[in-house]
Amino acid sequence: MPRYLITLPFVALMALTAPAMAQDTQEAVDGLSLGEPADATGQPYIKEEIDDWSLECVRVPEGEEPCQIFQALIDENGNQVANVRFFRLPENDRAEAGALVSVPLETLLTAQLTIKVDDNSAKRYPFSVCDKMGCYARIGFTSEEIAAFKAGQVATVSLVPFVAPDQRVSLDMSLAGFTASYDKTSVVQPQ
Repeated sequence: MPRYLITLPFVALMALTAPAMAQDTQEAVDGLSLGEPADATGQPYIKEEIDDWSLECVRVPEGEEPCQIFQALIDENGNQVANVRFFRLPENDRAEAGALVSVPLETLLTAQLTIKVDDNSAKRYPFSVCDKMGCYARIGFTSEEIAAFKAGQVATVSLVPFVAPDQRVSLDMSLAGFTASYDKTSVVQPQ
């Protein structure tokens, strides 16, 4: 899977948090921009590695940086096949957290995505959209499901290749470090 799938879904998080971060950092005189420092503001970066999870944040001029957790999902041959990002949602929502799972374009979308934590029952999720870089499942998780991730050892994320509809690709998503990293994620206001 191309390396750009690692950072692309962060654009989706940025789209969700843009209103909270929308601050005019450029001065203008008579409609002309006076520019702004060409630093890393607005750029995603890995703030911290916690076991098998990366805390991925975006630099902002002021206020709290929006952060989510990220893990690349690797097949038995060492190839990145998918990736997953988690972020917290505001309290009192039915879903405690959101996730964005990215998969290759060659995925059979009608077979949907399944996620199973340890020996718990699997749940199936539809794909929301595809672009030229991949397809994405936008998922909400309840408090009980997040508790299962926190208590679990491994989650299995499964998808079906378009060219082999009779086969299911199962990828391990390590839950080592999930609790510590999840607790550092930002609350994202859905739009």
